Amino acid sequence: MEAKLELNRKTALLTRAIPQKAAYSDGGTINLSRRIRPGEEFIHTILLICGAISIITTVGIVLVLLKESLLFFGSGELDLVEFLTDTVWQPVIGRFGIMPLVTATLMTSLIAMLVAVPLGLGAAIYLSEYAKPKARAILKPTLEMLAGVPTVVYGFFAILTVSPFLRNMLGQDTVQFQNMASAGLVMGFMIVPTIASMSEDALSAVPRSLREASYGLGGTRLETTLKVVVPAALSGILAAFILGVSRAVGETMIVALAAGSGPNLTFNPFAAAETMTGHIVRISGGEISYNSIDYNSLFAIGLTLFLVTIVLNLISQYVTNRFRESYE
Repeated sequence: MEAKLELNRKTALLTRAIPQKAAYSDGGTINLSRRIRPGEEFIHTILLICGAISIITTVGIVLVLLKESLLFFGSGELDLVEFLTDTVWQPVIGRFGIMPLVTATLMTSLIAMLVAVPLGLGAAIYLSEYAKPKARAILKPTLEMLAGVPTVVYGFFAILTVSPFLRNMLGQDTVQFQNMASAGLVMGFMIVPTIASMSEDALSAVPRSLREASYGLGGTRLETTLKVVVPAALSGILAAFILGVSRAVGETMIVALAAGSGPNLTFNPFAAAETMTGHIVRISGGEISYNSIDYNSLFAIGLTLFLVTIVLNLISQYVTNRFRESYE
């Protein structure tokens, strides 16, 4: 810390010591002060406006969610504790327990991560450490093309291909037509490009000198990868995993089509259950009265989903800062 303060002090002294004008040998001077560049100032202003619009939009979304959610909790029919702990979600009888929706969301996200993490990390390690430049130039863009497939296509693939496959393999009495397993599996394949791309960038950022030092000590390529490169890129890899979880939690169309269309508190992955996003899609597309308790409950679910995403982002930032490696 003292060395850093001393460096800042010397930098400040050096900056003050630089003259604003330099003299030529013939007696003329040149102005060394910062010149105003209209093009650069215009770009700076545009970027500032874009950032301000993003912040204002985010704040507006949060305010709308809070306003409508307060109308839901202020109706007097339930309190926050009941909303978070009740195991039944049936607006018809006045039961608004979000636990079934949260459980289904976490179950599908867990299944998705069980698929996406090993496949994504394996693909990243291959592209970064084993693939030749020509193979990498072809395989990485091909892998990232999966991220451009519309999620509704994944949803139809889950319900028309994966679900029948699971029912034929495990039995139709065991696996329901709509189930969390098929939705989670397909959602995992959808997340693979995100995790693979971010993890590969983190692995590629590890200095070549660390690999060469490992090889110089007699390490094999596999040992160097698992014991040197992966630990050095751990912060980026963990951030990719958490981003994948956020993507899974917020996914809509796959779970709306394949997971189920009714709240059901169950831990059976082969049973149908409705997630938070799936419920919002199903109810908001129906004929519900504006400003009714059913309508306002959608904003309470949205606020819960927003808070979960915020927590995941905060965890991602903490993990990135906690395990970040600095190389000089």
